[in-house]
Amino acid sequence: MPPPVLTARELGRATLARQLLLERHPIGTVEAIGRLAGMQAQEPGPPFMGLWSRLEGFEASELRQAIEERAVVRATLMRGTLHLISAGDYARLYSAIAPAFEESMRRILGARAEGIDVPALVQEARAIFAEAGALSAADLRDALAERHPEADVRALAALVRTGLPLVRVPDGGRWGFTPRAQFIDGERWLGASPDERPDHDGLVRRYLAAFGPASIRDAEAWMGGGGLAAAFERLRPELETFTDERGRELFDLPDAPRPPADAPAPVRLLPEFDSLVLAHSNRTRTIADEHRPALVTKNLRVRATVLVDGAVAGFWRLEKARGTATVVVEPLGRLRAAERRAATSEAERLARFVEPEAKAHAVRVDAG
Repeated sequence: MPPPVLTARELGRATLARQLLLERHPIGTVEAIGRLAGMQAQEPGPPFMGLWSRLEGFEASELRQAIEERAVVRATLMRGTLHLISAGDYARLYSAIAPAFEESMRRILGARAEGIDVPALVQEARAIFAEAGALSAADLRDALAERHPEADVRALAALVRTGLPLVRVPDGGRWGFTPRAQFIDGERWLGASPDERPDHDGLVRRYLAAFGPASIRDAEAWMGGGGLAAAFERLRPELETFTDERGRELFDLPDAPRPPADAPAPVRLLPEFDSLVLAHSNRTRTIADEHRPALVTKNLRVRATVLVDGAVAGFWRLEKARGTATVVVEPLGRLRAAERRAATSEAERLARFVEPEAKAHAVRVDAG
């Protein structure tokens, strides 16, 4: 008997449920970040906004406290980008993810990485951090330049940042980190080393719990590298299988939520770099193919999105002028009156969360 076929809309509802976007949930920040399989944090603010959109009564102080108490760390992980992730998941999953972004950095550097003994360099860098504690990117380059005066120091530093499990040190500010936040050896920060044995099976389970049902290519797009097919095959006996409307095989955890296609999906505003729109090779469950080119700017920023009926229906940005914080909504098409009212209400509440000290808060919905 062939596996069941799941429509894009059914896949979207399943992912929204797991990404805590069908309703706001009364759970803590660390649990939420675990259920989301981490949150991309190229900049420190977006995870706060992402949790505000997902959690009931979320306060920024909750996440700041989790960061300060080291229950959550900000480190390079999926796709070689900075993420906030629970300390437990960081320890469990780092070794499975790290080879992908190490290989990606080697490809980016090309000939600049040739002849470099990366394992020896990583051990040297570990000793540098053991002596210095926390270092800025410039401090790391200076320390490497002292030891390798003729080398391409920027290439060395890039290989260190992908070869050594470094985390960012919170240094204050509204969102826990300033642009000057330093790096520190994750082992020293957490008092424990990441698991030495790569747990690809655990990584696949964590991915499916947060983003399934999904294909092998979807999971590898989320991770930022290949090599997960063997883990899926090992897990096949314990997973449910489906196909999408294009005939691609999908996998899922048997007890994971799969709401019906007509499950209500409220309007939500998601921040820049939100993983919902990045975690699949085939993203039609959340954004139509014709809109996907507009998602990423020329300087590789992933735009903040407006979800209507479970799919990306526009983008938003925050403008500040004369003491007023204004959320500007840019619809991709015409919004119905009820959708426009819901987007406006959500946007005004978000403006108050992001800019609580502003004298006034406003929303502008541009023509779609």
